[in-house]
Amino acid sequence: MSDKPSVLFVCVHNAGRSQMAAAWLTHLAGDRVEVRSAGSNPGAGVNPAAVEAMAEVGIDISAEVPKMLTVDAVKESDVCITMGCGDTCPVFPGKRYLDWQLEDPAGQGVEAVRPIRDEIKVLVEGLIKEIAPEPQA
Repeated sequence: MSDKPSVLFVCVHNAGRSQMAAAWLTHLAGDRVEVRSAGSNPGAGVNPAAVEAMAEVGIDISAEVPKMLTVDAVKESDVCITMGCGDTCPVFPGKRYLDWQLEDPAGQGVEAVRPIRDEIKVLVEGLIKEIAPEPQA
């Protein structure tokens, strides 16, 4: 078991919000946090508007693939964050659960996805400050 915090992002299709959140956390926290994402009903692929919106900020999620939510993924995570989509996540003692109320980018163009991307970044920055702050020099 690693000594660094582990975060699991969950949305229904694991194609938009959870993929963007996982990418932001990986990008901003680097190897200080273990990052996972999953969905209860994974889509066929990552939302192209989410891929485009993240590419605009220099983050490539084009190779990501939606993954199925498993009990093990929840067990292995310290923090489980659902994306306001009504998912039922298995609950285990000692885990922290958050629900981020975010608009669903499914079926929307990149113009509509940009504000969701930016809101996710702010939430992820707050999470990093809490669970994996920069080491003091």
